[in-house]
Amino acid sequence: MPHNITIRNTEFSRISEVDFNHVVFGKVFSDHMFLADWNGKEWTAARIEPYANLSLSPATSAIHYGQTIFEGMKAFRNGDDVLLFRPRDNWRRLNISAERMVMPEVPESLFMEGLKTLLSLDKSWVPSSEGSALYIRPFMFATDDFIGVRPSEKYCFCIFTCPVGPYYSKPLRIKVEEKYSRAAQGGVGFTKCAGNYGAAMYPTKLAQAEGYDQVLWTDPSTHTLVEETGTTNFFSVTSNSVITPNLHETMLAGITRDSVIQILKKENIEVEERPLSVSELKSLHSAGSLKELFITGTAATLINIEGFAHQGLYFDVIQTGNTNISDMLRSRLNGIRHGNLADSFGWIDKL
Repeated sequence: MPHNITIRNTEFSRISEVDFNHVVFGKVFSDHMFLADWNGKEWTAARIEPYANLSLSPATSAIHYGQTIFEGMKAFRNGDDVLLFRPRDNWRRLNISAERMVMPEVPESLFMEGLKTLLSLDKSWVPSSEGSALYIRPFMFATDDFIGVRPSEKYCFCIFTCPVGPYYSKPLRIKVEEKYSRAAQGGVGFTKCAGNYGAAMYPTKLAQAEGYDQVLWTDPSTHTLVEETGTTNFFSVTSNSVITPNLHETMLAGITRDSVIQILKKENIEVEERPLSVSELKSLHSAGSLKELFITGTAATLINIEGFAHQGLYFDVIQTGNTNISDMLRSRLNGIRHGNLADSFGWIDKL
């Protein structure tokens, strides 16, 4: 159903202050934001306002008890057109997180109408330089001003955007994590709730102090099976196939991950979604069969892994392998997202 979205335009656009050729990821924000409020029964007050600070009570439930979820997605410029990449998949995943976190479902109509109205208003913020995009952050948080451990009765749903360049500028060095865990069975690892990311920062900081860019998360029980890398999904390319850890409750179902798998299958490249152990990675490397490692995510898109460290040894993959598969995938993804290749998958929503 259509939503009556009220619009209050900014009086002073900040776009003239932005150098779109040198944008730091996640620090420059577009002129407007979309908001809607859940009053305990329904979504109300759908509106677009100038991007500004939110006013919150010190007792706001989300601050104390962690009921906050988010998504990450991108829009791309093709001439005068703005192209959204798989927005309904982000909407579906937001609601998977909402269900697990005891939060209200966001209707598809509210999500898409709010998103497209916001982007139509801030269309000029979508950059056109190579490697750039408009990053979109939909999120929801509990707004009860109540100190007590129970699900909130009220929530705010918000979308804001920011022009971005590449998240990573070079292949990454990663360290296999054997002490800390990103998530556990029965937990919320499959959701995009804020706590998952807060808990990951300390182990990541320790790895970075040793000279690595990110951690390679392993299963919480034995620390022998590969799960994710940082905030991204993990792929290994061997002489015979592409292997990626199979999804389960401690992993996030990445939309870029799924896109890569679909492209590989269309190119008749064998894809194995199965358990992948660190020892298998090391054996493949020793045998010369490990050709590439790469990670996928909305922010990172697709970035190569230079090598990985495990138990004091470093296994360099870039020097002994190649980037043929990842280069092909990156080219296909970028071509589709920017409208330069035919979208045979039905992934693009044109504004």
